[in-house]
Amino acid sequence: MEELSLNILDVVQNSITAQASLIEIEVDIDNHDFLTITIKDNGNGMDETAVKNALNPFYTTKSERNIGLGIPLFKQSAELTGGVFDIKSELNKGTVIKAVFDTNHIDYTPLGAVWDTVALLIQMNGKIDFVYTVKKDNQKFVCDTRKIKNEIGDLLLTDIKTIQLIKQYIEENHKQILKRSY
Repeated sequence: MEELSLNILDVVQNSITAQASLIEIEVDIDNHDFLTITIKDNGNGMDETAVKNALNPFYTTKSERNIGLGIPLFKQSAELTGGVFDIKSELNKGTVIKAVFDTNHIDYTPLGAVWDTVALLIQMNGKIDFVYTVKKDNQKFVCDTRKIKNEIGDLLLTDIKTIQLIKQYIEENHKQILKRSY
């Protein structure tokens, strides 16, 4: 994929399919130029066999196609940079996927416009709560739709003007914290 934000979109779609009501996306830059993306959900989760199958690109639970590239491509992207990939899941408790990327490696795929991805996910899934966090050093920004819904209500969360404001809010704070194009 051209941007890691598209990997995030694909992996989060799995969380939505797994009937998650809360999806947390965290982007963390450490002092050594490693980017860590963690996606955590409270969906149906998977047993050990399903976790192994999720790493197989020729396995999918979707009936309209017979390949599932989202998780395997995310894993490959991390490992190509010398990073690591981990997936933990428990039935009826949810799944945590963690990918670490060396941003100085020649095979590093840029993060891209993750604010567009998060805004789209929020707009298209108004009943699901999303928490987007970006961290670097001791700075941190969190966008939590539970707090937004509490302020403006569920109905306005899918309104195009509201989503544009949320996207702008995420983008400005994301760029402020990172002050570097990942």
